[in-house]
Amino acid sequence: MPTAVPLKAQTPDNQLVEKYKHMTSRETVCIIGLGLIGGSMAIDLKKTGFAKKLIGVDANADHVTTALQQGIIDEGLALEEAVAKSDIVVLCTPVDVIMQLLPAILDMMQGSDKVITDTGSTKAEIISCVRNHPNRKAYVAAHPMAGIEKSGPDAALSGLFDNHYLIICDKEDSDAEAVARTNKLFQVLNMRITYMDAAAHDASAAYVSHLSHLASFALSLCVQESEKDQGNICRLAGGGFTSAVRLAKSSAEMWAPIFSQNNQHILAVLQSYINKLELFKDHLIEMDDHKMIELIRESNKIETVIK
Repeated sequence: MPTAVPLKAQTPDNQLVEKYKHMTSRETVCIIGLGLIGGSMAIDLKKTGFAKKLIGVDANADHVTTALQQGIIDEGLALEEAVAKSDIVVLCTPVDVIMQLLPAILDMMQGSDKVITDTGSTKAEIISCVRNHPNRKAYVAAHPMAGIEKSGPDAALSGLFDNHYLIICDKEDSDAEAVARTNKLFQVLNMRITYMDAAAHDASAAYVSHLSHLASFALSLCVQESEKDQGNICRLAGGGFTSAVRLAKSSAEMWAPIFSQNNQHILAVLQSYINKLELFKDHLIEMDDHKMIELIRESNKIETVIK
């Protein structure tokens, strides 16, 4: 079973970070994928003045149109032209699309000082697809731990990233200046930066993010199946149910590839979760209130971790 790694914020310790912390020159930023994450990032990169120009790329032409109409981006371009005109490229697509685009974009950036980063919820497989790329050092593997269940440019909002963690993985494999520029980008989004090994990140993400989505999807299916026969269920739902099932509204196109890429860690965590459900089931069958209380009180200790 993978070991969960606690996330502890670190102050970037690199002198180049200080250089970019007080940066007066502004970057041209290309956002690829104009959904919730990409759109929200674009809004605040413009608001803070970090980006002198925001270029948007999206396979969905309607997303580009919406982003332009709402002032989220300044210009919508085809991929190659957008990369050519940008200083920093941010991949905000589903993780399977990141794996398709990342090697090609690194090819386009060869011989320049451009930087590329991403927002994927998995890291090990994405990193592996460019491990031997000659321009690997221009890529900074990142994961902003922020989001809501809504998707598309209409869901974009200012402040989405405030006080959330930004995890940079395997930073030693990236150019120090590329890391510093990426740090600056996420610092202006008011994120807390920490560094992790990619495998440790994926193990932790399976616990704190991926399992919760799986559980929410399963609960939604369970209730909808029962709803066919019991029309009162959803009408009687309170805040606890709403909170537990909220994530079930998340994008299938985004989450299916995450589950696939991180399946080894997720399967181990899922089995542990099933084992705990089986304990509750056993105590229910036995009608053993004492053991049920013990389990619940043990679970209450999470309050020391989540404050």
